Amino acid sequence: MLSTTSCLANVNCREKMPKAMDEEERKLQRLKAAVHYTVGRLCQSIGEDHQKEFSRQVIAAIAETTFRQCDIFAKDLEAFARHAKRSTVSVEDVKLTARRSTALSNFIQRKSEEIASANQEQRDTRKKITGKRKNKDTEMV
Repeated sequence: MLSTTSCLANVNCREKMPKAMDEEERKLQRLKAAVHYTVGRLCQSIGEDHQKEFSRQVIAAIAETTFRQCDIFAKDLEAFARHAKRSTVSVEDVKLTARRSTALSNFIQRKSEEIASANQEQRDTRKKITGKRKNKDTEMV
């Protein structure tokens, strides 16, 4: 339902929104529910570790804050990629987004290095396997 209020009149339209909008809204609600569930589980785990309990209101507030911050991050990432005339978000965009939080920035830097190291190991393994295949092929000729 679409509702508009102005100083002249209140208007309520009961027109159906397009199906695509309904689908987007459902996806958004599922994502919010997933964030809320995850925050609840994290709060439960942390609470058990520290013998504390989180109220439902606190969990809801943390979940909403988390969701809004993720939305801000997503918009920033999109803007950074667009500014660089790219359609894909890069690791550098993620690092730039996290620049205001030292802890988050350090975490992302460590994870980035771990991923780069794992990717390099995979490339090295592939080269070894490819090299062995080439040697076998040349021996057969």
